[in-house]
Amino acid sequence: MDLIDEPEAAGNTPEFTVSELSGAVKRAIEGEFGHVRVKAEVGRVVQARSGHLYFDLKDDRNVLACTTWKGQVSELSVIPEEGMEVVVHGRMTTFGSQSKYQLNATEVSVAGVGALMAMLDKRKKALEAEGLFAADRKQGLPFLPEVIGVVTSPTGAVIRDILHRLRDRFPRKVIVWPVAVQGKECAPQVARAIEGFNAMTPGGALPRPDLIIVARGGGSIEDLWGFNEEAVARATAASSIPLISAVGHETDTTLIDFVSDQRAPTPSAAAEMAVPVRLDLMAAVDQMGARASRAVSDAVVRRKQRVADLARVLPKPEQLTEDAKQRFDYWSEKLDAALQARVGVGRLRLGEVAGHLRPSMLNNRIIQGRERLDSRNARLVSAAVTQTQRQRSRLDALDRMRETLGYRETLKRGYAVVRGDGDVVTTAKAAKAATSLEIEFADGKMKPAGKQTLKAKTKIPAPDQGSLF
Repeated sequence: MDLIDEPEAAGNTPEFTVSELSGAVKRAIEGEFGHVRVKAEVGRVVQARSGHLYFDLKDDRNVLACTTWKGQVSELSVIPEEGMEVVVHGRMTTFGSQSKYQLNATEVSVAGVGALMAMLDKRKKALEAEGLFAADRKQGLPFLPEVIGVVTSPTGAVIRDILHRLRDRFPRKVIVWPVAVQGKECAPQVARAIEGFNAMTPGGALPRPDLIIVARGGGSIEDLWGFNEEAVARATAASSIPLISAVGHETDTTLIDFVSDQRAPTPSAAAEMAVPVRLDLMAAVDQMGARASRAVSDAVVRRKQRVADLARVLPKPEQLTEDAKQRFDYWSEKLDAALQARVGVGRLRLGEVAGHLRPSMLNNRIIQGRERLDSRNARLVSAAVTQTQRQRSRLDALDRMRETLGYRETLKRGYAVVRGDGDVVTTAKAAKAATSLEIEFADGKMKPAGKQTLKAKTKIPAPDQGSLF
């Protein structure tokens, strides 16, 4: 037998390429299973960077890969989570590059109330672990808000109940943000409404609410599911405006109830929490005013009584001065004798001092004072003479410096000063213009014989030869 056998005859079996066979399988599967509903448990879930969603459906024996494309993800009413029991609608298709088949999921719904509750419990535990339910992060409600923002359906009975209740209790300005209160649009619209109210500018054209009420009537867990979405819970937790949740009836509980600052059992109860009763406030103010008036009157009466009681205990004014009068009389009687005694003591002291005063003692003190005065006068005269001599020496030195720096010392070094008509001449032009000239040397002054002779014959020496003009 050869290593490579000859191929057997194919007979009537058709021959396919890989792509042809993959296409045939794809057409067969998509034609047979163009629309299917699958109930199963969600396994692995992956959100790709491209926006596509990949997840598995599984039972106890098999796994079915599912794909939801980016444009289809936003249409899903429920985003699958691992461990969730769901019913998936879609169509079967194949992925030839990996020789696999998969389900293109276009709709996902939770399979039964039990599965919804399980998913809700899981989500609640996750948010609670983040601290979104903590009591210390909840805000107090304003006592009397000026503007109230209401997030609800604009056509239902809920908004009418809230407005009617506010009108009965204490009329306030109300801004309604219309939203869908069930279905797949509920959660994103409610979250955007809460964020929109918070984004308003205080004091703007449309006033920013002081309080937000998120309200909806009762319904099944499926109807209220939009208020269990994580986006709504996080928007509520991030709200800087106090928020009251009034979703469903008293027995209904959603995630927004745990995150909100205050939960109301009904929308009407939310309105009651939002504002006090105006008539009750007026009655309370009147009552407090009456109590304040009675308190002031009672205080005045008590103080008057207290003053009267104290007045009875106090002695009479004339009794308060009796002791002082008696002491005054006592000392006034002793004053004359005390003055006389004091004068006698003064006279005795004066006699003792006068006995020690003698002319010789006074003369000695005068002589001593005169000697001290002469000594001080001599010191002053000496200091004045010394100061005068010092100033004179300094003046002589300055005068010598003046003489040294004066022009006469310069004349002694061979220079001369030329004056014309009494003024110093410094240029030849000025000398020619002068009617008379005079030359001053170190040893005296002289006048030239004549200006014409001076101009014609006299040579003015250069400065380095001892002339100065």
